[in-house]
Amino acid sequence: MHIAVIGSGYVGLVTGACFAEFGVDVICVDVAADKIERLTRGQSPIYEPGLEQLIKKNLQAGRLSFTTDVAAAIRQSLVIFIAVGTPPRADGSADLSFVEDAARSVAEHMDSYKVIATKSTVPVGTGKHLMSVISSHQKTAIEFSVISNPEFLREGAAIGDFMRPDRVVIGGSDPEAIAIMRDLYRPLYLIETPFVITSLEGAELIKYAANAFLATKISFINEIANLCERVGCDVHDVARAIGMDRRIGGKFLHAGPGFGGSCFPKDTSALSAIARQYSSPTHIVDTVIEVNRLQRLSMIPKIEKLVGGDLTGLRVAVLGLAFKPETDDMRDAPSVDIVRGLVERGATVVAYDPAAMVEAKGILLDIQFADNEYEAANGADALVFVTEWNQFRALDMHRIRQSIYTPSDMREMGFEYVGVGR
Repeated sequence: MHIAVIGSGYVGLVTGACFAEFGVDVICVDVAADKIERLTRGQSPIYEPGLEQLIKKNLQAGRLSFTTDVAAAIRQSLVIFIAVGTPPRADGSADLSFVEDAARSVAEHMDSYKVIATKSTVPVGTGKHLMSVISSHQKTAIEFSVISNPEFLREGAAIGDFMRPDRVVIGGSDPEAIAIMRDLYRPLYLIETPFVITSLEGAELIKYAANAFLATKISFINEIANLCERVGCDVHDVARAIGMDRRIGGKFLHAGPGFGGSCFPKDTSALSAIARQYSSPTHIVDTVIEVNRLQRLSMIPKIEKLVGGDLTGLRVAVLGLAFKPETDDMRDAPSVDIVRGLVERGATVVAYDPAAMVEAKGILLDIQFADNEYEAANGADALVFVTEWNQFRALDMHRIRQSIYTPSDMREMGFEYVGVGR
């Protein structure tokens, strides 16, 4: 089977490389010629563990290719995945302009029956809207089907998530298209991966509902963490205990500065916008968004209290900038709000991240960057851990103590630690 993936960003690249690993012939399309040139050389434009190796392997095997020629890719493929961005508008709703552009390209260049599958996270009703877009832009009437096939990839663990998913969701009403999608995912069917076959609307809503629920768990444990600080107990103990309940589960119960990244902030806002459109309020989701906003803001007072209340003229080392470990993604990262808040209050910030330095330098313009964690800590008045990279878990604290400045009234202790919920 030949497939095309329109959009060579995070989702598109992982989708294309993993399907190629399944033995499918895949051509990935993007309008950015420089990106396609890099990919053709086997260089991944994003940091994702295992992805570059998978790209190189399947390029060499001849199962994976990259192009800017969308017309040729569409004509030679049976299934066309749309994996372009759906950035948020000012009101929180999803901007579908890139999805619509991709659909128009499919309509203009298709010369035989095609299955158009949306991997992009899109609002409920988009699938039916794309049917109309494609039908109205076809040069001649050609049969096609639209399928919703949402992704559930965690940045930093995307390859494993694609190869061994919790489920595969296929939304649509055409039995032939559903059968083609089942065949495409046959390697997962053989390892007894659960398949959920539902309507277009059902599949579109499943993606938003899943991300909103996970975001809810994060905001919930952050509220509990704030309570733990007031009553004098450790949120790690609370989270571990409630996570042992199989009805709750232990994942996404890690207190911190709030969620970020390309999915949770965008998708919770989009779900709230969808609900308003259908006059079906989402009070819980709206509260999750607000709790997350307040959680970020609460980090600055913690740091101010730690240094005695005034950050003016102090040097603060920030370790970890990406929104989570094992990625270079800075989209909606809590670190951005925290660093900007420190700078606004007069602090000099020196930051380091193992993967996100290039991205961060284009976003955080008023700070210094270090080559490693120890250089960042050198001469600092406070050390702020934002992203829980594994390499930060085993720091040589004796070396850190020799580098970091501690106020005279704290010298006997060496350090004063302030966390979230501890």
